[in-house]
Amino acid sequence: MAKTADPSETPDSVPSNIIAFQGAPGAYSDMACRAAYPDMTTLSCATFEAAFAAVHEKRAGLAMIPVENSTAGRVADNHHLLPESNLHIVAEHFQKVDHQLLAPKGASLETIETVHSHEQALSQCRIFLREHGLKPVIHPDTAGAAAEVAQVGKLSQAAIASTLAAEIYDLETLKSDIHDAAHNVTRFLVMSREPIDPDPSAGPVVTTFVFRVRSVPAALYKALGGFATNGVNLTKLESYILDGRFTVAQFYADIEGHPDERLVRLALEELSFFSREVKILGVYPANAFRLGNVEPLS
Repeated sequence: MAKTADPSETPDSVPSNIIAFQGAPGAYSDMACRAAYPDMTTLSCATFEAAFAAVHEKRAGLAMIPVENSTAGRVADNHHLLPESNLHIVAEHFQKVDHQLLAPKGASLETIETVHSHEQALSQCRIFLREHGLKPVIHPDTAGAAAEVAQVGKLSQAAIASTLAAEIYDLETLKSDIHDAAHNVTRFLVMSREPIDPDPSAGPVVTTFVFRVRSVPAALYKALGGFATNGVNLTKLESYILDGRFTVAQFYADIEGHPDERLVRLALEELSFFSREVKILGVYPANAFRLGNVEPLS
């Protein structure tokens, strides 16, 4: 079973089997690390940048980074941070997220007035909060909110967090599974200093990359045309503004296939012709959940 690393330890004293995550111990990212890599030690980091730095500085071998949720959508910060991290995606992980309403002992639904959590968790529980007239309060992460609620000890404050957070911070579960959607799943990307090169003959492969298009009419249409004509499935495409200029957008994309496969290579070549700064962030095996073969881990 995964354990928690001491962030004060030096690189020479830390074992190599450490996986970093953003958030306090008990965060959903912590749970994802423990579910996907039960033999590794988890390292809590205050920010996503700190989790990336832990890998760069060899205080961790991997980082578990959330990128999107089936209810609340993408984790916006990370689409900006991933291309700048200079790390490589080596795996994807799908984690079932079951939100719990946690509070100090003695609290009840009648005493609670405010609910503290990460904005994604609050967004995923909007119906419950509205029906009970509870005021949401945004925190940097779910487990940190649980830790603060436990420390303050007010019966008027609760947190939305995991069962692991309830255990770590000795909080009562006032209500289980309060998320709006029954199937609430977060997709994580696993980052490493070194890339991998999976064999496409061994199973389906995902390639993730970012690119910018030239500021000319139909540039995106032309850039993506190669994926259609070569029969390459584009499973994800998102855009976001760069440098505060509304005329410059960067696109984040996932495709099925390996860059060395002929049709994928042709599609990427056409993309490069009509766009600029194409950067592959990772080539990695498709998770079995994506293929519909298994349920997400919880």
